[in-house]
Amino acid sequence: MTPRRTPSGKPASRSARAAGNPSANPGVLLPTTSVGSFPKPDYLKKARAEFDAGRLKHADLHNLELQATRECIEMQERLGVDILVDGEMDRGDMTTFFAERMEGFGISGLVRSYGNRYYRKPVVRGPVRRKDPWTLEMYEYACTLTKKPVKGILTGPYTMTDWSFDEHYSSREKLVMAMAEEIHKEVADLAKAGARYIQVDEPALSTRPEEIDLAIKAMGVVTDGVKAHFITHVCYGAFEKIYPRMLDMPVHQFDLEMANSDYDLLDLFRRHPYTKEIGLGVVDVHTHNVESVEQAVAGIRRTLEVLRPEQIYVDPDCGLKTREWGEAEAKLRVVVEAARRVRKELESARADAR
Repeated sequence: MTPRRTPSGKPASRSARAAGNPSANPGVLLPTTSVGSFPKPDYLKKARAEFDAGRLKHADLHNLELQATRECIEMQERLGVDILVDGEMDRGDMTTFFAERMEGFGISGLVRSYGNRYYRKPVVRGPVRRKDPWTLEMYEYACTLTKKPVKGILTGPYTMTDWSFDEHYSSREKLVMAMAEEIHKEVADLAKAGARYIQVDEPALSTRPEEIDLAIKAMGVVTDGVKAHFITHVCYGAFEKIYPRMLDMPVHQFDLEMANSDYDLLDLFRRHPYTKEIGLGVVDVHTHNVESVEQAVAGIRRTLEVLRPEQIYVDPDCGLKTREWGEAEAKLRVVVEAARRVRKELESARADAR
């Protein structure tokens, strides 16, 4: 039998075919969601500072994280978002959060991420191992607050490696693959808990284009045998260096920044067909300016010139945690209203064509 070929023309590996169940659309055209993080309310920022200073018990901090999660779900429900997130109220950073909960990691001092954003970079000092679930408790709590689907979200093995210092493993590949095995355990637990959508973020995917095969291999381990609809969020990338090879990643959807780059990826998609679903970022989370609904509508319409409606989920460019609470709500409202407007246009056009 001739092996099935991937979008780049390479034979598909077993793990590259094992990305779960692709039929998870929530039943509407252009479903809306967000990438994951929401801004921390002021009371939670103060509580985290008090906890770090040793003046607040963990149980009290956790209760406030649950309160903020509830408020995040309530906001999304109020706006009419289709696929919800818990807002990551218990997370400070997308790598340090997981490293602090694993064996084999230490934490360094502050390292600049971008602009005036800093994080404490993890340091691998021994074999990495997941001791207990990382995201399961907050995911399950969020699910009790809504009847809508909630995404499980965690950071992928390639980014965890790229954003950490390694003082133990003899190669980047060994650390990436060790991380993939541990992240697979979390993914499997989320699926068992009922997660239809699982997002494994890989913002570092295009950092080293020569390692794209390694990132794909690792994601194959993460998703292997798990029945879920897999998404990966990728940002800050020179995508022309990894496209179309990135389409071989064993996920159903790439969540991509589009508004921030004036939808320039559409030119790549015209040259080589884009075969996945897309999380279409239609508002820029890196600016205080709140886009108009008309601007977001225009972005969706431009994308529909290249992709089918069934491929498109609509969301912000990236996580909303860098915005103020009111800005995050305003931007997400634009996402929802823009998707509704274009959805009505599409449904009307289909009705007229019958």
